[in-house]
Amino acid sequence: MTAHTHDAMARPAWTPSARKPPLSSRMLRAIWRGLPAKRYEVGWEPGLVVPAGDGSPLVTDHYFPRADGDFPTLLVRSPYGRGLPWSPQYGMLFAEQGFHVILQSCRGTGGSGGAFHYWRNEAADGLATVSWLRDQPWFDGTLGTVGPSYLGYVQWALALDPPPELKAMVVQVGLHDPHALFHADRALRLENALLVGVGVAHQHRGIAPFAKATLRLQRRMRDIVGARPLRGAYASALGEVPWLDDMMTHADAGDPYWDGASLARAAEGLSVPTSLITGWHDALVDQTFEQYARLRRTGGEAALLVGPWTHTSAVQQGWPEVFAESLAWLRAQLCGDRSGLRPTRVRVHVGGEDAWRDLDDWPQSPATAPWFATPDGHLTRSAPAAPADSASVPSPPLASFRYDPADPTPSLGGALLSRTAGPRDNSDLEAREDVLTFTGPPLTEPVEILGPVSARLSVSTDTGYADVFTRLCDVDERGRSTNVCDGLAQLETVGEAPSEVTVPMSSTAHRFPAGHRIRWQISGGAHPRYARNPGTGESPLDAVGLEPTRITLHSGCALLLPHDG
Repeated sequence: MTAHTHDAMARPAWTPSARKPPLSSRMLRAIWRGLPAKRYEVGWEPGLVVPAGDGSPLVTDHYFPRADGDFPTLLVRSPYGRGLPWSPQYGMLFAEQGFHVILQSCRGTGGSGGAFHYWRNEAADGLATVSWLRDQPWFDGTLGTVGPSYLGYVQWALALDPPPELKAMVVQVGLHDPHALFHADRALRLENALLVGVGVAHQHRGIAPFAKATLRLQRRMRDIVGARPLRGAYASALGEVPWLDDMMTHADAGDPYWDGASLARAAEGLSVPTSLITGWHDALVDQTFEQYARLRRTGGEAALLVGPWTHTSAVQQGWPEVFAESLAWLRAQLCGDRSGLRPTRVRVHVGGEDAWRDLDDWPQSPATAPWFATPDGHLTRSAPAAPADSASVPSPPLASFRYDPADPTPSLGGALLSRTAGPRDNSDLEAREDVLTFTGPPLTEPVEILGPVSARLSVSTDTGYADVFTRLCDVDERGRSTNVCDGLAQLETVGEAPSEVTVPMSSTAHRFPAGHRIRWQISGGAHPRYARNPGTGESPLDAVGLEPTRITLHSGCALLLPHDG
């Protein structure tokens, strides 16, 4: 891209607005604790109009420090409106610390013109906004981006063809692949889809309309997720949302519908220093690890922070740590002040000991150690004995259970978008007849795992169609079973022959204390986190009939845990 200069002597004079940020924003800012001391008073220029890539008006608010001198600029683009919490949390807080902040509503949201599309407009509109910035008298040519969730997606969109002014990115619990937000392989992430729908369709309208729509969805959730057919059932709570129906329908990542949706390629060879922030129970945690891996493989400058957070708690309870991390990165890259950076590239919170750990990289080692399930419900490091003629004899059954989609195994905690995310006591869930558990002996010394977790399964079914949900749990001395990480895979089996499948179960940093036990939980689903498998081979969106499925595990099933090698 053509280089641009921003000579302070050539820039026209600027008369700052005398307006203060909205009262609601100032009141919310006043009650926050644990944040850095304010450096500057904040001014506000609301309702600026920036031409989008197609000329549509993008409504934009400008927050700025009330002080003489040049300050770098942060671009924050959102489909969720420019009011609470975005105004105080991004506009005010960063302006207080010495940044111009541009808070902009994406096309078709928050009063901006045009129509919203989940991925087709953001790259062009981001570049158009940077072009507009170049003409602003207060813009000194130094630009950073920051924001969570979809506000991270728009950052990756800009990074596809990064303008020369872009010197830093901070992607918080951020998205780069919409398909993976809606589908786990081909399985529909039903709860995610509904919450994304209510967020994009209603949050930009303001807190009251968004709260009303959210409550309506909560009241009708059971009826919606239990509807047959499932397609269109959300309309009773959300109204008609055509793009949502399309995204739920196209389960295959290779479908032309998704062309251009994934921005994973933006991280390859990116020269913009990028800070990535996520939580172990964030619905987008695996996308963050993929972003980090791509940046590292191609030599990009990257930092990674992983806290004990969900998608929402990262920017609520975890905000003091998240804001401090974000501010230190932006000051280092935009202001030349590296005093706030930590000495290592990676910092993770280690569950089980409630402590932070600084690491040189992630993961520490690619090595894994198998823990094998036994017919009596145990979990052992010893591999089962192979049959005498293992080449011709199928592996013997290990255990089986009946999954009934009319009474689907419920979801409990884990990596969700909702307030029910995170670690939970799984004892009642594990008491169900459609949930298997395999439990190791009490540990004589602590076991620490840092890295990706997966399951290697040998499975047969009597219908040919099933899902398998697999979860790692930490069982304490009192028998309380707490989820650590998990994953789901879809199966299609033929006859009685078992199929082999490896199920990714995300990643973790967890220390199992001495006296605790490692548990492997297996079931046929987690509803409504994932749409139930009807057992008929039909799409879960269109199925009316439901067929119970007998799911049988065979010898050799193993839980693969990371270790130091």
